[in-house]
Amino acid sequence: MKASKGTRTKTRRLMRKKPRARGLSPITRRFQEFEKGEKVNIIIDPGIHKGMPFSRFHGLTGTVIGQRGAAYEINVYDGNKLKTVVARPEHLRKSKC
Repeated sequence: MKASKGTRTKTRRLMRKKPRARGLSPITRRFQEFEKGEKVNIIIDPGIHKGMPFSRFHGLTGTVIGQRGAAYEINVYDGNKLKTVVARPEHLRKSKC
């Protein structure tokens, strides 16, 4: 039998919430707004499938370069290569540094 190669393969531990954080996320995360040039952390919320970036970018920090509909475009370095990730605000947090 051939293993599935979907977008969430090998993410059982990566996209798991802590026991006390399970359930619906706060609705205020949906209404976050980011300015162009602002630093953001990509932290995937597994409870919301829409606008979820690829699992490789979970935990990385990038710079907002623009908006695409309800989502934001973020420049992230994947090794030495600069990539553009499109993610909705539920999966983004403002960076503290």
